[in-house]
Amino acid sequence: MFQTGMCPKNKWIYLIYGLLLFFPLFAFPQKSKSQLEQEKRNAISKLKEAQKILEETEKKKEVSVGQLNALNQQIVASQSIINSISSEITIYNDELLELNEVIESLEDDLDHLKKEYATMVYSSYKANYGLRNILFIFSAETFNQLLLRARYMDQYTEARKRQLALIQEVRSSLQDQIATLETKKLEKDQLLNQELSQNKSLVTLRKKQNTLITSLSKRESEIKKELQNRKKAIARLDNLIADIVAAEIKASSKGKSSTAIEMNASETALSKAFESNYSKLQWPVATGFISAKFGTNPHPVYKRLKVPNDGIDIQTNENQEVRSVFEGEVKRVAVVPGGMRYVVLIQHGDYFTVYAKLKQVFVGQGDRVSANQRIGIVNTNRNGTSEVQFQIWKNTQKLNPENWIAKK
Repeated sequence: MFQTGMCPKNKWIYLIYGLLLFFPLFAFPQKSKSQLEQEKRNAISKLKEAQKILEETEKKKEVSVGQLNALNQQIVASQSIINSISSEITIYNDELLELNEVIESLEDDLDHLKKEYATMVYSSYKANYGLRNILFIFSAETFNQLLLRARYMDQYTEARKRQLALIQEVRSSLQDQIATLETKKLEKDQLLNQELSQNKSLVTLRKKQNTLITSLSKRESEIKKELQNRKKAIARLDNLIADIVAAEIKASSKGKSSTAIEMNASETALSKAFESNYSKLQWPVATGFISAKFGTNPHPVYKRLKVPNDGIDIQTNENQEVRSVFEGEVKRVAVVPGGMRYVVLIQHGDYFTVYAKLKQVFVGQGDRVSANQRIGIVNTNRNGTSEVQFQIWKNTQKLNPENWIAKK
């Protein structure tokens, strides 16, 4: 007459509800919304920073590579914002799709249970308000069988109530989540508007980029001359640093043949401390972006022309303070013609950091400096570009500074 076993369909309801308790929303392989929001904030900060730098370079009537670098940085930041927004929208869409499917499935189960419950009530009604059930109990052949049948009926009734209550609870829980996601839908719409606006800005930036490249391409002879002057300045700076490092190696080795600085205990500790800050060193300037990478790179306009770089160039704001990235001793303050202007070289055990293109210096040879200490002011060239050249050496080996400084 009655069945105590749970039907297979209802078992799935308990399973789904259990999963919802342990996994409030389904897990996705994408980055989280908070991570994407942080990336977006960082990109917006870079965009504003590059815009300010571009405005400073545009004060000069003549177009320059510095303007193009700042514009390129804006384009990169703008594209990063769009990518973050697009990824956020994808997450919203996936969550809504998954939850709506679960809601539909549970609503079907709930309808099924309601029909079962209605059938049970109707059957009880036809049996004269439970008279058949009473007959079932009292038709037992023994007293023990009567007790078992009575207990069975109580358990059956309670099970049906709990079952219905559970499904209603699940449905209520999912409706709450849907209500939350309805709010998120509005947020998604706002993101779509942001994406549209950012795409329009990106189109404008790319048009400006093309115009700037066209203007610069008409100055090939001038740019080639600037490139030759840069190569000469880099060679002078390279020779200066190499001579200083060689002198330090010779002095520390006390006449013995050596290719590395021989250090005492304190110098060794300083070197290890510097080395332990790999990828964590602060930037030599508070604002800016890497406008020229380490090694040999194509010119931003004339791709066939190769531009050598023993360090990285960081384009920044006018009159920006240049600071030591780590504690150490100033080994040399020099002037290098050809655009490098003032150069400061700081020793950190067998490591050296180099800061060039300074218009003013606040330290002298032999000074002990601490991390983040102000050592000079960045120079602004005749084209309105404010840029610092930053290098890292270990003995005679040139290292890529971009790998050493913290990621922005």
